[in-house]
Amino acid sequence: MTRTITRSYDTYETARSVVTQLEDAGVASSDISVIGRDGASTESNAAEGAGIGAGVGGAAGLLAGLGMLAIPGIGPVVAAGWLASTAAGAVAGAAAGGIVGSFTSAGVDKAEAEYHAETVRRGGSVVAVRAEPEHEATIVSIMDGATPIDRTTREAEYRSAGWSRFDETATPYRPPVV
Repeated sequence: MTRTITRSYDTYETARSVVTQLEDAGVASSDISVIGRDGASTESNAAEGAGIGAGVGGAAGLLAGLGMLAIPGIGPVVAAGWLASTAAGAVAGAAAGGIVGSFTSAGVDKAEAEYHAETVRRGGSVVAVRAEPEHEATIVSIMDGATPIDRTTREAEYRSAGWSRFDETATPYRPPVV
């Protein structure tokens, strides 16, 4: 039975590296998704990529299919893969629940989906992989080898700042100026 494995990373560059490693290990591009902030995402160019479709991947790999997407409560992100297609449909009103609904429809439990959505909102990136049981160990090894964010620690940080769940009606997160 296929299982969805997700990990959040602090930087888009790390997520991008994970995607490349997964593809190099033979994971099909069609089974990988990435959603995150790459630093070049702006409100002005997010609408250009709002029509991301399922036709990403192919010989050039998943990252060749990256596009911009504006997600309610998050703002502009770069996205590719099956999860991005689902999120794009949710943005267009074709699916309920926005990004959290996209994760839960892929088999991620709601609490984890809320965490991943909030992580992207705060500037992180998420890689999600649909994995067959015989490939899970390799996929987990690659994803964990890139030092994903520790969910327990990060959720505690979010909660200490007043967070209780992802709110897609919130304005996109802006980190405090130090």
